[in-house]
Amino acid sequence: MEIIVVLALTTLAWLIWQLIKAKRFNRFKQKIEDELKDKVIASILEELELSRSDIFPNNDSHKEATIFYWTQYKSRILHAALQREIITEQWLKDSGNLRNAQHLFYVEKHKQPTSPTL
Repeated sequence: MEIIVVLALTTLAWLIWQLIKAKRFNRFKQKIEDELKDKVIASILEELELSRSDIFPNNDSHKEATIFYWTQYKSRILHAALQREIITEQWLKDSGNLRNAQHLFYVEKHKQPTSPTL
């Protein structure tokens, strides 16, 4: 009888831990949307303005398409932020989100052009 109680409590503790991890991951994804998306968009627009030429006119449709591509998924926003050095790997470590970033890249790996190594 004690074995069943111990197994039940262990299972319950494991489920609670999984719930806590899931909530942390969802908060991380929301943080990407709230804090990084606008910075990534501003960086993309600035980059497109600076690289404008006859060969690369970077008109409004180019800007819309580029912004749509890089902000369509959370992993792409995070990738663009890392690529443009808006955030660093050290920021991910310091904020305790390195594992969440790795998980996000793994979950959305089919949506990534190239996944950065973390």
